[in-house]
Amino acid sequence: MLQTAESANYVIGLARTLENRISEVSGSNSSTSPFAAAIMVALSTLDDLNKATQRLDALREQAKEYVDEAGKNRLAYDNAIAENKQLLARIEALEKELQNNRQTANA
Repeated sequence: MLQTAESANYVIGLARTLENRISEVSGSNSSTSPFAAAIMVALSTLDDLNKATQRLDALREQAKEYVDEAGKNRLAYDNAIAENKQLLARIEALEKELQNNRQTANA
């Protein structure tokens, strides 16, 4: 009897998968005891888990790098927008100055 927060169907599915994997290992080598087959399946499962954890950690690191880069790009974008506004204001001021100079020269 097992107690778990998971559904009975989920646990039964896991048990069937385990049983199938043990059968595969036992079937490939008829001299393998069920205990040895269970140990080999456990080691293989732990290896799969370890590799999946490493891939997940690498993905998390890559996602963090993407987020950091996106933040830097957003800052650069915001700075470019601010600089663009300053330049547009400067152009407007120079155009007014040029217009005033033309009016003064024509007067």
